[in-house]
Amino acid sequence: MSAKPQVETGCCPPFDPAPWDGKVFEWKEKMFVKDHVFTLFHIPVNFGSAMVRLNGKVEKAGAAIPDWLCLADHTSLWNMDVYLAVDREIPGAENVRLGGKFLSKVFEGPFGDTGKWCKDFEAYAKGMELTLKKWYMWYTTCPKCAKVYGKNYVVIVAEVA
Repeated sequence: MSAKPQVETGCCPPFDPAPWDGKVFEWKEKMFVKDHVFTLFHIPVNFGSAMVRLNGKVEKAGAAIPDWLCLADHTSLWNMDVYLAVDREIPGAENVRLGGKFLSKVFEGPFGDTGKWCKDFEAYAKGMELTLKKWYMWYTTCPKCAKVYGKNYVVIVAEVA
């Protein structure tokens, strides 16, 4: 079990894009806990409280969060499901497993570039002759930590065929 790394912000660890940029990988029953976030035109309203709630359950279970991976699935203008990676089942949480072939690509910049990133990702996958099945966004740090680190990395992770 890995402990949360010590970071200068006391919040989000720094993100290393190299292991995630332009990678194709397989997940076999990768474990996550799921929660819901209210959004207003895709802008998260209670993301922080959802993460505190999930993290509390993970800590209580003595579990770890591999790679500090948290996938966001924007299901509508008003809802986003979040999937926090865990190393074991978490009592009292909605446990979910994801499996299949996935493609990831790292982007950096303001959240306003998300539409451009999505178009770039679609073209990237098409160039690799992959069909996108299900998309997730991984916001690797909170806005405050991104400002401290000077980089706002976002990873698009998609199940592909």
